[in-house]
Amino acid sequence: MLETKQLQNLNRKDCETALVPTVEEVAVLNFNEKIGYKLVARMNRGAWKRFWTFCQRHIGSLWIYLATYNLMNVFGLENFEKTDAGKPLLLVANHRSFFDMYTVSSVLFRRTTRPMKLYFPVRAKFFYDSPVGWFVNFIMGWFSMFPPFFREDRAVKKREFDKFSMRKLTDICSRGEAHVIGFHPEGKRNLSNDAYNFLPAQTGVGKIIMASRPQVVPVFIAGLGNDLPKQILGNWRGGEPIRIYLGEPIDLSEFYDKRDSLRTHKEIADFLMAKIGELAEKDKASFGK
Repeated sequence: MLETKQLQNLNRKDCETALVPTVEEVAVLNFNEKIGYKLVARMNRGAWKRFWTFCQRHIGSLWIYLATYNLMNVFGLENFEKTDAGKPLLLVANHRSFFDMYTVSSVLFRRTTRPMKLYFPVRAKFFYDSPVGWFVNFIMGWFSMFPPFFREDRAVKKREFDKFSMRKLTDICSRGEAHVIGFHPEGKRNLSNDAYNFLPAQTGVGKIIMASRPQVVPVFIAGLGNDLPKQILGNWRGGEPIRIYLGEPIDLSEFYDKRDSLRTHKEIADFLMAKIGELAEKDKASFGK
């Protein structure tokens, strides 16, 4: 029988092996994608992650604040603050703008003292396939757009890499002090003019939650656009008010006794969008036209 220390070492080794892509998974990436992945993966470990988190808190959050402070309205910060910083927290939000989660994270950095290490799983296209994309990941997210997913890439073989990304994201959502993960259950931006209309929830968030069981807080965001110059100028010229609502942590225990299946994943995703919808109704009552 193995001694306890040997078992711990074995488990640690197995875990580390699971959290790096296999040779076969890396082989599907092209030269730029391999470099992009290796660069951002390194920036999300150890001292580098701590350094970029410092930059997010003290530099990134400042410029977002300066671009939004006249328009910003935030509700429910206490729901975020009462979560356990020792356990990963998944923020699930509707998705209407490129800047949704960056704006939310800026507010959390500036208005709370809770420790945070941010991760934003992202579509690999653009952000991982060219130096321009790597640079945008740097200036917009301080390399927090990680891990990458190739599910929408036309080259189906590249989706082989997503097996690793799913393992990595599950681990980030399972363990790690101060981990805060931003996730959009809709899967892509909703370009409808109606802020209270959502796209169908995708099953991915349900799969992650069933595997990792993190804390989950719903977020509703409205008032942000995709035109950056217009958004910034609106802060001084009377743009649309920005509203961010953070709901109560969601109890998902009713789903954990169910079969780990696509159906259950979809039920969880739909349940999360319903919770986001409840926050949207609060906004509609106050700001709806």
